[in-house]
Amino acid sequence: MHPSPQSEGTPATDAATGAVQVSTRNTYIDFMRAFSLLVVVAWHWVFTIVIWKDDGPHATNPIGFTTGLWAATWLLQVMPLFFYVGGYSHLVAWRSAQQKGEHIGSFVLRRLRRLAAPAAALLGVWIAFGIALGIIFDLEWIGRAVLLVVSPLWFMGVYLMLVALLPIALWLHERWDTVVLVFMVAAAGAVDILRFRYGHEWLGIINMVVVWALCHQLGFFYDRLVHAARRVDWTLLWAGLAGLAGLVGSGLYPGSMVGVPGETSNMAPPTLCIVALVAFQAGVAEAIRPMVELRLTRPRWAKASELINRFSMPLFLFHTTGMALHRAARYALSGSRNEAREPSLMWWLYRPLAFIGPLLFTLPVIYLFGRRWVKQPKAARAAAR
Repeated sequence: MHPSPQSEGTPATDAATGAVQVSTRNTYIDFMRAFSLLVVVAWHWVFTIVIWKDDGPHATNPIGFTTGLWAATWLLQVMPLFFYVGGYSHLVAWRSAQQKGEHIGSFVLRRLRRLAAPAAALLGVWIAFGIALGIIFDLEWIGRAVLLVVSPLWFMGVYLMLVALLPIALWLHERWDTVVLVFMVAAAGAVDILRFRYGHEWLGIINMVVVWALCHQLGFFYDRLVHAARRVDWTLLWAGLAGLAGLVGSGLYPGSMVGVPGETSNMAPPTLCIVALVAFQAGVAEAIRPMVELRLTRPRWAKASELINRFSMPLFLFHTTGMALHRAARYALSGSRNEAREPSLMWWLYRPLAFIGPLLFTLPVIYLFGRRWVKQPKAARAAAR
């Protein structure tokens, strides 16, 4: 057994049913959420290569040009981890709301409104902005540019789907427990077989639901993993890693867990590789948890995690807007919008500093348009209660 040193942040669990009891916030879950968000934002800012063609801008990344770099995506493609953390957070929030007498329908609607409103507003503004620019300046490429800016909202769409399906997910969890995961893995595998062996590509849409729902469902078991024997963490880690190695080594799946132009994608739609990836990442997260929790008792670590989580929604929503503004300014100053199609030595040496420009353009956007979605600090929330 390896109980958390911050037991007040970990919900108590009924040993027979695994039901999560109401608790205070879990600082390690908050940290993983903050870490996942930063990886996504930093990846877009630092590793996006924009190539201009006749029909407008196209985005790529250095993985297709750099031998072996795809292996880094096994840790840096953190969407499965984010949905896993979200599953746990939703379960704990629902248990708390349930004890207050709230109905599952009102709980889901409240969370949907909170998430959908800012995403819909951003999408609407960019579509209107693109249409206006296209008409006024006759910019044929503006549609592709707007699509690149709003494309990360696919994640928000999936997250909203998972929230909407929460009543079903909770019922399945309470009725069938771990058996649900087994059947979801089987369903994801069946879809891949029908896609890759029989050419029914359209069935991939099923895995957009099944695979991401599986990552979310796995989060329901987080508390049990915390209280399980240490060897369970390593079993999950090595099982996920072995599954990834086997699937990629079969030649049926690409090694990269992010999209690479010219390759079949493991993400759009997700494949069995993402199932193995979430097991691997959940195992890694649990293996390093005791070490990280000790550091989170230090004020600097705790404040950094809380700060990122406070700004998580506007940062995710507006980071590509800031990146687009930075690119536009850079193109205007240089008089050219051409970029190297393949990363050079200088391009790699500049990577540690590549986030500065987009960050400087994103912060004013958050200040002007995103302040309403910044969470209150802990002290203010406690005073409000």
